[in-house]
Amino acid sequence: MENRIDIQKLEPTAYKQMFALENYLQNAQLSATHYELIKIRASQMNGCAFCINMHTTDALKQGETAQRIFLLNAWKETELFTEEEKVILAITEEITLIHKNGLSDKTYQQAEKHFDKNYIAQIIMAVVVINAWNRIAISTNKTVK
Repeated sequence: MENRIDIQKLEPTAYKQMFALENYLQNAQLSATHYELIKIRASQMNGCAFCINMHTTDALKQGETAQRIFLLNAWKETELFTEEEKVILAITEEITLIHKNGLSDKTYQQAEKHFDKNYIAQIIMAVVVINAWNRIAISTNKTVK
């Protein structure tokens, strides 16, 4: 598969704004573990090999276990994830699959039990941002080298 256009070179202002959102989230209240789980799970769902490779590597460097990464796509069937992480993964899946009714009231209410409104906002923004990055990488045929 051959790379297509390089948006970063062609539209640097747009890329700069994407990185501004990324930098905001990296410096927000959202924990690094939560952010990496969001990025990996959304990338798995979207089939973005480039992002899966990048974010699993980052998660391992940050201390995430290989076992949890291997089982991330089956998070509902394992006890390896905390209740908070399960809510975050549910939010990630529902927003990523927005065409299937989006974020449900049930999941949102579960989130309110675990997180304050700012943290929920950061979770939602994190899901939105990784979905945007996935779409950029897939649309431009960004490959793992």
